[in-house]
Amino acid sequence: MSLKHFVANAAIAACTAFFLLPQGEAQKTETRTGSFEKIKVHGKALEGNLEGDSPDRDALIYLPPSYGSSPNRRYPVVYFLHGYGARAETYWNSLSVPAAADAAIADGSSREMILVLPDAHTIYDGSMFSNSLTTGDWESFIAEDLVTYIDGHYRTIADRSARGLAGHSMGGYGTVRIGMKRPEAFSVLYAMSSCCLMNNPQELLPGVPAAGKQAPPGDAQAKGKQAKGGGALANALSAQAAAWAPNPQNPPQFFDLPTKEGQVQPLIAAKWVTNSPLVMVDQYVPNLKRYRAIGMEVGTQDPFLATNTQLDQSLTRLGIQHHFETYDGDHGNRIKARFAEKLLPFFSANLKDSR
Repeated sequence: MSLKHFVANAAIAACTAFFLLPQGEAQKTETRTGSFEKIKVHGKALEGNLEGDSPDRDALIYLPPSYGSSPNRRYPVVYFLHGYGARAETYWNSLSVPAAADAAIADGSSREMILVLPDAHTIYDGSMFSNSLTTGDWESFIAEDLVTYIDGHYRTIADRSARGLAGHSMGGYGTVRIGMKRPEAFSVLYAMSSCCLMNNPQELLPGVPAAGKQAPPGDAQAKGKQAKGGGALANALSAQAAAWAPNPQNPPQFFDLPTKEGQVQPLIAAKWVTNSPLVMVDQYVPNLKRYRAIGMEVGTQDPFLATNTQLDQSLTRLGIQHHFETYDGDHGNRIKARFAEKLLPFFSANLKDSR
């Protein structure tokens, strides 16, 4: 990943300024349209993570208007993964999820669906939705623990044909990554402005700030404070290193950075590269061909335009059916509108319904 791309990664956190700050804890609320709940889901796959993050994760749930009055009806489910530096509640409020879903159902652009937004905030402000001893197995949490909980507690259509996975920025990366690996869980994907599609620390220049240093051993709270003191770029590097280069023998941060004293560490750098969807995609062609539909989008002023375009080209080269769209916008300024006008109708058109 070039310095330009690392700066772009810092923009992942900065772009959350677009999203309004959380407006208090969401409470279970019945309306004449949809309803919503804030719950906790235990992640067996997250137990014992070396960062010390809780395996009990918040999740926000939207239930469509007929859910309370049609006790025999079952619904498709869309799982939405949030971006780096934010929380699920930040996106919930800023995307106006209940109002957007109610409006789409009312105007006929979307069928009734359950929407689930899990929280993946960590000590370093984001899990990267990867599988790591340091951060926990977020792939299995999303595809197994969370899906199993939602199917067990809500009237879902408990089948992959009625499950979709989506996300923005880090969540777009998670959508592509988990989508490649776990087609048994989901049948429709929609990735918005995906970050981190190509991660090449060999291109790092001297002077890139190090991250996650010199916290007291075993003090998870101190580790988090120390990382935040390094700024958004340092925190983003820590999150990526924790996800892609875990090292249980390297306390207190339990990860390896791809550079040391200004020199690239080839083995560690290779781990970052191999966690790049642009590198991974050729290995997962049969999995990706199982999807009913795949959608991707990115703004023409987004720092990740080039890598998203390259992923589109790779899918085309590999014969994987998908829809790719660019629009006039940057990394965050059109996400609310795109969620309502593009994402919800896409899943409505492609997920299986009970009727």
